[in-house]
Amino acid sequence: MSDALQILLLTDGKPGHENQSRGLAEALGRLTEIHVTLLPVKRQHLIASLFTSGKLHEDIPKPDLIIGAGHAVHGRMLAISRTSGAPCVVMMKPTLPSNFFSLCVIPRHDLKGRPPRPNMIATRGALNRVPPPGERPRNGGLILLGGPSSSYAWDSDSISKAICSIVEACGERPWRITNSRRTPEGELESLAKACPALVTHPHATTGRDWLPERLAEAAEVWVSEDSVSMIYEALSSGARVGLLPVPRLKPNGRVARGIDELIDDGYLTPVSKWEPSSILPEPPEVLRESERCAAEVLRRFFPDLAPSR
Repeated sequence: MSDALQILLLTDGKPGHENQSRGLAEALGRLTEIHVTLLPVKRQHLIASLFTSGKLHEDIPKPDLIIGAGHAVHGRMLAISRTSGAPCVVMMKPTLPSNFFSLCVIPRHDLKGRPPRPNMIATRGALNRVPPPGERPRNGGLILLGGPSSSYAWDSDSISKAICSIVEACGERPWRITNSRRTPEGELESLAKACPALVTHPHATTGRDWLPERLAEAAEVWVSEDSVSMIYEALSSGARVGLLPVPRLKPNGRVARGIDELIDDGYLTPVSKWEPSSILPEPPEVLRESERCAAEVLRRFFPDLAPSR
């Protein structure tokens, strides 16, 4: 192995999947020296992908570790792992049998109450790129909007009413708001008219590092309940986190159950339980799942690089 840990990160082009893989790679980089090579993978039928070549272009360094998320990358990950001998870490529950992979990092709600197998790490939510909180003062307020999904509908009036009451009650701090690809068209513009104190940042105009940087500054973050990934990003940042109301289409589904667990454990405060005269409560701890998984990867595969317990 070279001085730097050579990480090959396979991506299917989906930002959410790449975000998980980069979250683990960047956490590894906070523990040891790394070099990351990004390898885009074209989508193909899962069975066909198992017979894909594991040969890499000569410009790509021989990997020490392979990381990937998304079903499209599974076959290529395994092929490269067979050819190179490098362990492969898949982010999320794989379509293929889990024992095909060296390690599976799986949100525990996807395990449906079953204990993780020896080659699994069960996590609170998907990993993300938000680094551990630093020591600098936190002052801003941040609002993150998702949108309709298979588990949630959308109610613009309820969202607008909640956001306006939050900004009015906490008007002493600057408030930023951003949306996502699922947010209904025109939602940001309507909110800006209803609540002029908001500074809007459409997701299409923000770069890859914008959200982690803003989360590092924010003292208080409000997220629409449908956006599970942004909820876990906020909880990883060290901010106090509130929940904006959206109608549940599957009130007994795994997504809703995971949210209710976070509420019951004191990580999230729904706006219905928030008192405008008081600040949001601190969560019981900052989620540092990327760091925990990175340390475990080193312990399993590169023990000489692993941090002491």
